[in-house]
Amino acid sequence: MLQSIRDRSRSWGAKIIIGAVVVTMALFGVESLVGLFGGGGDDIVKVNGEPITRHQLELEVQRAIRSGQVPPEQERALRNQMLDQLIMDRLLTQYAEEGGLHLSEEQLDQLIVTLPEFQDQDGRFSSELFRNRLASAGYTPLSFREELRVDMKRQQLQQGLAFSDFTLPAEQERLGALQRQTRSFRYHTLSAADLDDELEVSEEAMQRHYEANVENYQRPEQVRLEYVIIDRQQMADEIEIEEQALRELWRERGRDADRRVSHIMLTFNGERSREEAVAELEAVRERLAEGEAFADLAAEVSDDTVSAEQGGDLGVISRGFFGEAFEDAAFALDEGQVSDIVETDNGLHLLKVTALERPPFEQVRDDLRREAALSRVAGEFNERVQRLIDESFAADDLQSVADDIGLELHESDWVSRDGAEGVLAEPGVMAEAFTADVLEEGYNSEVIELDEDRRLVLRVADHREATVLDLDEVRDRVRAGVESQLRREALIELAAERVEQLRAGEANEIAWQQAEGVSRQDADGLPEAVLQAAFRLPAPEGDEPVYGHAVAGDRVVLIALDRVEPGEVDSETELFVARMAERLRAQAAIQGLLDDLRDQADIERL
Repeated sequence: MLQSIRDRSRSWGAKIIIGAVVVTMALFGVESLVGLFGGGGDDIVKVNGEPITRHQLELEVQRAIRSGQVPPEQERALRNQMLDQLIMDRLLTQYAEEGGLHLSEEQLDQLIVTLPEFQDQDGRFSSELFRNRLASAGYTPLSFREELRVDMKRQQLQQGLAFSDFTLPAEQERLGALQRQTRSFRYHTLSAADLDDELEVSEEAMQRHYEANVENYQRPEQVRLEYVIIDRQQMADEIEIEEQALRELWRERGRDADRRVSHIMLTFNGERSREEAVAELEAVRERLAEGEAFADLAAEVSDDTVSAEQGGDLGVISRGFFGEAFEDAAFALDEGQVSDIVETDNGLHLLKVTALERPPFEQVRDDLRREAALSRVAGEFNERVQRLIDESFAADDLQSVADDIGLELHESDWVSRDGAEGVLAEPGVMAEAFTADVLEEGYNSEVIELDEDRRLVLRVADHREATVLDLDEVRDRVRAGVESQLRREALIELAAERVEQLRAGEANEIAWQQAEGVSRQDADGLPEAVLQAAFRLPAPEGDEPVYGHAVAGDRVVLIALDRVEPGEVDSETELFVARMAERLRAQAAIQGLLDDLRDQADIERL
């Protein structure tokens, strides 16, 4: 058996995507520290004579759903995956026990007291916390200890197998050399235009292709839906907003906008009294009323000599820089308006807003109309949503709900979980359509919040199970598949002929593309299949290229390898590659064991 495992795990490079199957004990809080112990219920599988019950499977499925790992609508697919996992766990447990792996009571005690789930805020084991958490999860200390013992045996087995494999220094050096190697080659993609003969698709070929690929011609489970939508944006579009209201909203927005301000300032309690300063500014206000320019009067009168030279201009101001009295006056003005006399710690001021930092009215008119309309329909929107919640819950259909609230009843074509379009493709909609209440019981759905402005309720009008479509229903797709397969086979055959011609030195006019100094990590836009094929070719001897071809999907590519160069040493990258290689070998060793155990096992599905 060991030789069988070793043979399976030797091809670790081909098993890169398998990964290690390591038993964890943090899958679902404290519950995850234990598997199901005891249980009960009907047996659904026997693994080498030991049963797995329906109760065990359902518990694992519900754990995964409650933990948020899998959405409820994927429960059917999850059930098969969890059953396979339970079978593998049982095989590992049996193998570990046959091998005599053992944990003493003292080791279990030490493990339990170090688990953070059972420690108090000071990091010490709490027997009360231990009992309470086990009780809340429905486990006794005895059943918990026994399942923990089994979990640790499986973990010991897998870790021991993983650590038993290693890479020799010479292997690491060779791997590093291969990793940093670069290759320069030419390539040319063959196309259907290179084929001389027309492709002929026979009825027999279509039938064979259909039967061999029947999984590609299945129609998924589908529903036809009725649904209604309350759309606040649509409601707002039907509202007329008066021009005066829009301009008032525009001005309201401008009240807190940054603004350019000029001022005329007079100080007092020096050469003049406060009363004299007030009288002078009143005189200035009269002159402004008579038509004199604010900038001219600022240059003539203002005690702020710096701004006076600029016609009183203070630049663009925002709230928070000038004092409360100054800002309250400035931000109460519209463009072109002059304030009453404002007193600050610096003196008395007349302020004028010369510009507002806001877009022109016409530029934002549509946005203002939308904002005002949304505000006006907010109450009606909330009222209609509440009615939709109440009436759709109680109704036996959706048409009456639509009529009562004044909504349009929409009807979809046949749609699947993953094949909807438009509003039905938005998050959560199709998941709701396939819930048990909606699909099986025939109820209206819950109100689905699509976004802040839209609410939707749906109902299943019709339902059909997944099925395999007849050949006649998918004839065009099958024909296209056969043509693609025949074209690919013909191009592969042509590529083999061209390679033989090139190796024989026969001249061929080929429009080569050049790939210079390409590494394994830097594909430079090349298809992965072409890169891999170029690195699988043997290094050229002398100046003669080495020829080959690659199949990249439906494309077939000729390759002429010209040079192989050692590349530059990167110790950090090579260390990473060496560690990754060890990890992959360990994963392959574990998977080799699992594959062998499954092949040797007597697995009876009941």
